Amino acid sequence: MSRADHPSPHPAIPRPAAPLRVAQVIAGAPHGGAELFYERLCIALHRAGVAVLPVIRRQAERAARLRAAGLAPVELGFAKPLDLLTGPRLTTALRSFAPRVVVGWMSRAAQFAPGGDWVLCGRLGGYYDLRNFRRCDHLLGNTRHLVDWIITQGWPGARAHYLPNFVDDMIGASPASRAALGVPDTAKLLLGLGRLHRNKAFDVLIRALPRLPGVHAVIAGEGEERAALADLARAEGVAERVHLPGWRGDVACLLATADLFVCPSRQEPLGNMVIEAWSARRPVVAAAIGGPAELIAPGRTGLLVPPEDAPALAAAIAQALDDHDLSTALAEAGRARYEADFAEAPVLSRWLDFLASVEKA
Repeated sequence: MSRADHPSPHPAIPRPAAPLRVAQVIAGAPHGGAELFYERLCIALHRAGVAVLPVIRRQAERAARLRAAGLAPVELGFAKPLDLLTGPRLTTALRSFAPRVVVGWMSRAAQFAPGGDWVLCGRLGGYYDLRNFRRCDHLLGNTRHLVDWIITQGWPGARAHYLPNFVDDMIGASPASRAALGVPDTAKLLLGLGRLHRNKAFDVLIRALPRLPGVHAVIAGEGEERAALADLARAEGVAERVHLPGWRGDVACLLATADLFVCPSRQEPLGNMVIEAWSARRPVVAAAIGGPAELIAPGRTGLLVPPEDAPALAAAIAQALDDHDLSTALAEAGRARYEADFAEAPVLSRWLDFLASVEKA
């Protein structure tokens, strides 16, 4: 059988004529949407022929994943306010690598990233204080609304750029065990993903469940709201239908198990989880805020409800669960949107074009 008979595990991306040299600097937490996309992007750029230097906060699992992909991450402390070592060590690492472009991810990395013989870019995933990015030549936002906001803060429009995230293709994953999750095989299952933080509004989802008899919810994540969410589930009489399995590395399997993905957030600048659900061909119900409101075409690629409105959330969930034709149409349209705009190939092409353009400027 010829090699052509075996599809490549990764999309074909045009390789730059001369290797770009890019340092990607992040001081993020062990878990989070931005941190996971950082890893995916570094690895994808490396596969596309870009010379990539990942600089990360010391985190053994992230470093191991990057090394397994053939990269050589530099691990630094990125502590504040009295970190006297990270700045000089970062400068030394960058000068040794000699990048043409340095990307500082979020406020802390941008504050530490020095100017030099490179173009310095700040990558924002939220509405951060732009004073933290004052040394940057360009700012990158992962939603169009965020880029518009950056410009309204006085940043020059020609140096503000929209570069979206991509997520892995999650079609084909084996469903997670419902028995292991504590969910009956015949129950309708909702999935929520993210840090257990007030901004994610999982309390609104729990308050919606009394209006959804027999429906179970798995909320996969960890955080300071765990105890409060468990207490609320007991107070609402739905404790046996709310499952908090902690952080999971099998998001694709959880999505394959779920009937519906729910994003009830109070604040959500992007909503990577919405894109992941689209990738897995799962219908989405989300609060009409931030990134989800920008991403979702109401009634076509998902259902939007007012934030903080448990009755409206319950009604939209019931509509999607009860109307098979609607849920199928939402899932198919979401999948098409993912393939067109948020799969690796189209997003990586945008990043390569951007990096090449600023390198030459």
